[in-house]
Amino acid sequence: MGKKELRPYSGEDKLSEETKTLISSLPLDKDFVEKVCYYQGCWYYYNTLQGVINYQKNFKPQDTDIILASFPKSGSTWLKALTIALVERSKKKDGSCDQHPLESDNPHGLVPFLEMNLYLQSSPDFTNLSSPRLFSTHVPLHTLQVPLKDSSCKTVYICRNLKDALVSYWHFKCANPENPEAEGSVSLESIFDAFCSGVHYFGPFWENVLSYWRGSLEDPEHVLFMKYEDLKAEPHAQIKRLAEFLGCPFSEEEQDSGDVDKILELCSLGNLSSLEINKTGKTYTKMHHSSFFRKGEVGDWKNHLTPEMEKKIDDIVEEKFKDSGLKF
Repeated sequence: MGKKELRPYSGEDKLSEETKTLISSLPLDKDFVEKVCYYQGCWYYYNTLQGVINYQKNFKPQDTDIILASFPKSGSTWLKALTIALVERSKKKDGSCDQHPLESDNPHGLVPFLEMNLYLQSSPDFTNLSSPRLFSTHVPLHTLQVPLKDSSCKTVYICRNLKDALVSYWHFKCANPENPEAEGSVSLESIFDAFCSGVHYFGPFWENVLSYWRGSLEDPEHVLFMKYEDLKAEPHAQIKRLAEFLGCPFSEEEQDSGDVDKILELCSLGNLSSLEINKTGKTYTKMHHSSFFRKGEVGDWKNHLTPEMEKKIDDIVEEKFKDSGLKF
């Protein structure tokens, strides 16, 4: 199946006149389904660009804010769950036995996206959010940092092998026909072509990753770069690294009592996918919560990509990341 015919974008009528004018001045193209525009080194659907603009103009950071960043389908659900569990652990040292947030909502409901959710309206209401506030994003670091100047808030980025991210993205796009972005299904070939060209939602992949990689080297106190594959291979070491960065390290007593294992089990794919909220619930965009929990494996791309696809991606990764110090 080839590329789908480009359909009119359903969110264009919600754009401000200022954003419409901006879009008219930007490079325009299309990915495998939608029209996209290129802003500050990243491709966006039009309504997402509106969210980015609103965020950059109106977000007022607090020093205790935590922002979880990723390229789409790179482990953000897992990172959100782990961060929620770590923050909740620090809040619950009074012995409270209330229901855990992860049992009552999906990680993406608990850690909303700035540009794809909260700032689709210009001034969202944050009054009910307790400290530390948790947010998420897929935008590059330089775009994220526009309103964060002089703020001490922390950003955690999770990176995943491009081939696994690509395959996971394809499955996700085909997972829920109720999602207006994914009417019917899209072919793996069309997504592969978009990823390789760099013209796709939140792409190019390499620019997204490198912005955070360089940021983590320049400011390790405020930007933490994590790899999905490292989390899979060394979960204990990586969650302790995350807790340390967030300012809530595990004490020796907590480690001896198995608290690290408890959080890893709570946030495991098997446990999260078995929770009733994730079997039956939906997001604000009508995506089924269950679509966020598939295999979570390293190397699943081998079951889908041809040797020619593998080589092309490997060549792109080698070219784009050479001399960066980042290895996959």
